[in-house]
Amino acid sequence: MNTTLILTLRLEEVCRCVEISEELLAEFVAQGIVAPQGDTPSEWRFDANSVSTLKRAVRLQRELDIDWAGVAVALDLLREVDTLRAENRMLRQRLERFLS
Repeated sequence: MNTTLILTLRLEEVCRCVEISEELLAEFVAQGIVAPQGDTPSEWRFDANSVSTLKRAVRLQRELDIDWAGVAVALDLLREVDTLRAENRMLRQRLERFLS
């Protein structure tokens, strides 16, 4: 039997972990940077991927001094680059097996 444990954090825990205010976290949610589970802030739950995305977003904003909409676009582009790199690795492996 395979068991998967998924850890989720409440709004307050995420804010402490990422070192942001609750208002800023609400802005991230409004911008679509992260999508919590739950309908209201008191019910919101965030997974590890959301925490990682939030840390990346905060770093982008602080280092590049861009607005949150720009951060959202930058994160989308970075995700696309990651996807393309993974695809490229897979295709190279397939090609190497074909050429061998």
